[in-house]
Amino acid sequence: MKRYVAVCGAGDPAADTDALAYEVGRLLAEAGAIVVCGGLGGVMEAACRGAKQAGGTTVGLLPGQDRSHANPYVDVAIPTGMGEMRNALIVRSADAVIAIGGGWGTLSEVALAMKTGTTVVTLGSWDLPEAGGHSPQPAASPDEAVNLALDR
Repeated sequence: MKRYVAVCGAGDPAADTDALAYEVGRLLAEAGAIVVCGGLGGVMEAACRGAKQAGGTTVGLLPGQDRSHANPYVDVAIPTGMGEMRNALIVRSADAVIAIGGGWGTLSEVALAMKTGTTVVTLGSWDLPEAGGHSPQPAASPDEAVNLALDR
């Protein structure tokens, strides 16, 4: 069975995090994983672009009700109409979460994943202490982030 890995991060384009997300998406696709994200721009679009260019499958859980708002690299666009509450759906649909950079929305996804016991890998993202017997696993590179996410 294929692994589903959520890639979370800011929706605003930023060269440093977008480059990391592109590589993470590419590596996940090459490993046969399905990339799950919020379906919009920034880290989400870069991860989907990397996955698509490697022949992978992408799923975007959109905040609004219009699937046409998905970035052009999303294969399966799911309009939730839930705004940021969709973050819980993103986390619950994934076997692991890779957080890249990000702001408050990314922090909410990391927190929800930690609360549900989902593996969390951070790449230039929130540095959080152990809670409930586990903690996010920091990664120094996209390759390490993907390996940590897929090894769990």
